[in-house]
Order: sequence, then C-alpha cells, then structure tokens
Amino acid sequence: MELKSKLFYILIFTFGASFSQNITLEGVVEGEEGIENIHVINTSQKKYTITNVKGAFKIEAKQSDTILLTSIQYKPLTHIVTIENINTKTLSLFLEVQVNELPEAVIGFTLTGDLTKDVLSSEAKRPIDFYDVGIPGYKGKLKTKSQRLLSEATSGGGFIPLNPILNGISGRTKALKNRVKLEANTKMMNALKNRLSEAFFKENELNEDLRTEFFYFCAEDATFKERCETSDLEALKFMKEKYIKYKENLAEKE
Repeated sequence: MELKSKLFYILIFTFGASFSQNITLEGVVEGEEGIENIHVINTSQKKYTITNVKGAFKIEAKQSDTILLTSIQYKPLTHIVTIENINTKTLSLFLEVQVNELPEAVIGFTLTGDLTKDVLSSEAKRPIDFYDVGIPGYKGKLKTKSQRLLSEATSGGGFIPLNPILNGISGRTKALKNRVKLEANTKMMNALKNRLSEAFFKENELNEDLRTEFFYFCAEDATFKERCETSDLEALKFMKEKYIKYKENLAEKE
C-alpha cells in the first residue's frame, strides 16, 4: 500500500511538473490587415518576439502565462495559455482592426460615404494660403506652438542677437525646451496608454481615476522616451518600475 502511494505521488508530481515547464509554442496570427511585425510578448516571463510575413511566431511559455499581442493597426489582444495550447504546442489568434472613430459631423448636408463626392458637395471654404496670392509658402513640417516659441527665443538678428542672450539669462529658453520635450513625451504616452493599458492593469491594479496621472508620472521620467520607443516589452518593464515607485508615493501621501 505504501509503495502504491509513493508511485501515485510520483505520477502526480511528474504530471504537474510537465505543465510547469516551458515549451516552445508555435503560433500564428490572423487579421484583416498586414500580419507581419506584430509584437508578441509573454508578460509573465518577459519574453518577446515578432511575427513574420505569414503571421507566424515562436515563443516560450507554460500553462497560465499571459501572452500579449500589440500593433498599431490592431486592438491589443491578451491570451492566457491553456492546457490545450501546451498539449498541441500551438497557438492560433485572430486580431481585430483598430478603428479610430471620428466624432459625428453635422455640416448642413447628408454624408454619402463617398469622400470625394462629400468634399465637393461641402459649402465649407478653405482659408486663403500663400499660393492664392502668389507668395511662396513654407513647405516643411509644421511646428507646434511650443516649437515656434522656442525658435523665436533662440534666434535673433543684428550684430549681437539679443533674443538668445536675454532668454538664456531669464531661463525662458530652458523652460521652452522642457515644454517641447513634454509635448513629444505626451504623444508617446498617449500611444502607450491606448496600446498597453488593458494588459498592464490586469496584472498591476490601479484605480481608474489614477491611471492617467500614472502615465503622466511615467512621461515625466528623464529616460521615458529612450526606454519606451524601442519595444513594447521594454515599455512594459519601464511601466512596472514606475508603477512600484508610484504606489510608494501614494502610500506616503496616505
């Protein structure tokens, strides 16, 4: 009887261990648009890969690991690795196209859905530009307000350009540079927020009303752009580090 009990526990242990070990899953992604270079992240183990031109990928995982798929054109998808995935060593996932809905416009006539026809039918007038009056215009990338102010603050005419000197002494130039940097960070922050929020806050709990503040907390970090522009995996690592610090700050305020 004792021998049977030992054999029973050995079998249970062996069976359980088989599901706790990593295996290589061969996955395939399907979608209505391009399926190459989709980010595939095992957030449980911080492993990362991308899909090939056919949407195929390989990634190490074990049962109950969380697999996150992200891309610009598709909605983020979170998948929990199942026993079936482990047994078959396969993973098949379908991505939904990310639709950026525009607010409904009321412009005095019914939209037909034909963009060319609707534009031609519109009574809206475009503003007069340089070319309408025969003056060559600026063809480069339009600057933001902060970038224009910074350009004005750091340029000046005459034998001794006073603008850069005076603005440098007063600290205005430094403040404007910080403002331009913050605008760029805010754009990246919003992209990360839209792409990774759902998956991140599933594993890192935070009240809804604090999440926007948390992302601004991330964006204010001096290494934010460097850490978050390389890959979603690196961005998730960075967010986890900031999350721990953010929670510590909250605890100190209470």
